[in-house]
Formats: sequence, structure tokens, C-alpha cells
Amino acid sequence: MKVENTKSIRKIQSFVKRSGRLTEGQKYGLKELWPNFGIDPKAGQLINFDIVFPKQQPVFLEIGFGNGDSLLEMAINEPHHNFLGIEVYEAGVGRLINEAHKHNLGNLRVLKEDAVEILKDNISDDSLSGFQLYFADPWHKKKHYKRRIVQTEFMNLISKKLINKGFVHMATDWENYAEYMMEVLEAHPHFKNTLSAHTYSLRPERRPITKFERRGERLGHGVWDLLFTNEK
Repeated sequence: MKVENTKSIRKIQSFVKRSGRLTEGQKYGLKELWPNFGIDPKAGQLINFDIVFPKQQPVFLEIGFGNGDSLLEMAINEPHHNFLGIEVYEAGVGRLINEAHKHNLGNLRVLKEDAVEILKDNISDDSLSGFQLYFADPWHKKKHYKRRIVQTEFMNLISKKLINKGFVHMATDWENYAEYMMEVLEAHPHFKNTLSAHTYSLRPERRPITKFERRGERLGHGVWDLLFTNEK
């Protein structure tokens, strides 16, 4: 997931669209199964979680779920939570929907839109119990830091949408980005590290290890998890 950013948060994009050839299964997920799992928001209209999810239970939002493997596993393992995923990578969206259908998941819904616009226009304040951001594009060159999704303005928006004591969980395999995220979160008045200051968390058992992460571990790459709570 890549991010474009300018001086105004209205101009931030939580992605750069990637295109590619879709498998028949991915096409089927995007077209035939979309009505069961996809959400098509209308401008300025708030999404009613009590309608789009069969059960009224805490909603966790994940932005940029990629191919959807970890989000799928979480939804399977945590039937007592609802999961809302936002991703514009069509192959990943189609794949996730297909797998969700196979597992007959009622606690997973997907949006194929710009996450910032969805948060601003379609998500109620104080409606999310958790926010997940895993392995976002680090934009590792310093001149590109402004394109990173983790910015103070963006975290202001996340804080508004989260309930009090709602969690923020981020993970990255770029140490510099981990340090940057730690700096942004600890400087924010509404977020509190669940551990002591400047301390990264061990990977929570609920966050699955992806193929991408395992490959990185074999290459000697580290992974940094950050767990914060929203304190309003």
C-alpha cells in the first residue's frame, strides 16, 4: 500500500492503484460475490455497521490488507469481532472475498476505495474498536517521508473514529519506519503505548505471520509491532 500526501489531509491518498491480470477466481469474487462482502459507500453517507454486519460486535478496521491472508485468518479465529478491510489492489480484494465465501464468514466486509476518504465521509466517530496497519509502504527515502500514511493529521482522524480505549496496532519490517511511527504516535496527545515509552511489542498471537513476513525472517529482517490505545 502506498500513500500520496500534500499539505491538506483531504489530498492524502492511502494508496497508489496497482493493476494486473486477475484470475478467474478473483474476478468471480469481485463480481459475483461482491454483493455479499463488498460495501459501496455513498458520498457523505455513514456506513451503518449494524446493517452491514449480521452481528453487533466490536469492529476492527484494517487498511491495506494486500492479499488478505492475515485479515482472513483473524476473521476466522475471532468470530466475536467484525472486520472491515480497505484495499484497492483488486487481485487481493477478489482473493479475500473468494476465501471469505469459502469459509462462510459473516464478520468480514470489504471496501475498495481510498481509506482516507472513507474515514472522513463514511465512518462514524467513536465507532471503531481497533485500527490495524501492517507492512505499509515505508517510503524509505527521507524526501518521501511526507508520503507515509502515518502522519499526525491521519492519526487525528483515526483517533476520532476510534472509541475511547480503542487500540492501534501497526507492524513494519523497516526499522526506520518503526522508529518514525513510534515518534508520531508517542507525540500524539491521544495515543498511549501499551508498554513503557519507546518500547515495541512482541507480535501478539492474534496477528498471523504472513508468507511475506516469513520470507523476511529467513533473510534476517526484523519486524516491529507497535500497540497503542486511544485515550480521549
